[in-house]
Amino acid sequence: MQPILEDLVRLLTLERLDTNLFRGESRDIGTNRVFGGQVLGQALAAANYTVEDRVVHSLHAYFLRKGDHTAPIIYEVDRQRDGRSYSSRRVVAIQHGYPILNLAASFQHPEDGLEHQAPMPAVPRPDELKDATDYRRELLERVPESCLPRYLLHERPFEFRPVQTPQFIDPQPREPRAQVWFRTVGPLPDDDGLHRNVLAYVSDYYLIGTATRPHETSVLATNLQLTSLDHALWFQRPFRVDEWLLYVIESPSASGARGLAIGQIFRQDGKLVAVVAQEGVMRLWPEKDG
Repeated sequence: MQPILEDLVRLLTLERLDTNLFRGESRDIGTNRVFGGQVLGQALAAANYTVEDRVVHSLHAYFLRKGDHTAPIIYEVDRQRDGRSYSSRRVVAIQHGYPILNLAASFQHPEDGLEHQAPMPAVPRPDELKDATDYRRELLERVPESCLPRYLLHERPFEFRPVQTPQFIDPQPREPRAQVWFRTVGPLPDDDGLHRNVLAYVSDYYLIGTATRPHETSVLATNLQLTSLDHALWFQRPFRVDEWLLYVIESPSASGARGLAIGQIFRQDGKLVAVVAQEGVMRLWPEKDG
């Protein structure tokens, strides 16, 4: 594996401190807080360690406080129920003595049943689109590096191929929709649990930002606050995160200084593999003179 992927796998591999107690490392991705996807992926990993012969089919999480990327995070798992077909777990992520995330996850013994799904929209193939790093280079030609937020320049373990031009390139009002192809920058081990943890991690990209698209602003605006409040994820079908997946996102509403985004994730063959929902703070502060 490439070093950046090895680091991602290490990040999502927790140290067991006790039967239901785990510790995870933190990473600085260029923001003043721990990336929410990291805490989601680690909390799911902690829950996974306490379940056998069942796979996660859904998770629901609330972000309570911003995490400190310079300190580890403790994950406490409550084994709430183990039934004949389903198991339920509750995970609290703790840092500096305070909870920063609550997560509930449900696991199911695999079984067959009725099936239907929404169709995947017709979009260009990933090899027909520019990589997100190309857009960042384009931005660097217009804006000094010192004026850009560090997270925009941070090297990521994923390739992103947006269908629409990113709003930070052209912050004009648009439809509140976005489609993005993504995959890891290299192969991952054949571990279904790891791929689900990684999908939880990467599902936090692009979601709440889609809620800004109808407005003449972008994630680069210095007077815009975007902070995740909650996150829900439903796993539907098998997938690999080291193969191209299409993230189809729509923001049906923004109100009360909050934005709502719904996402669907498809394999290249059109199979729907996951559904995501997130609400976040979307607060626009008055511009200051100068």
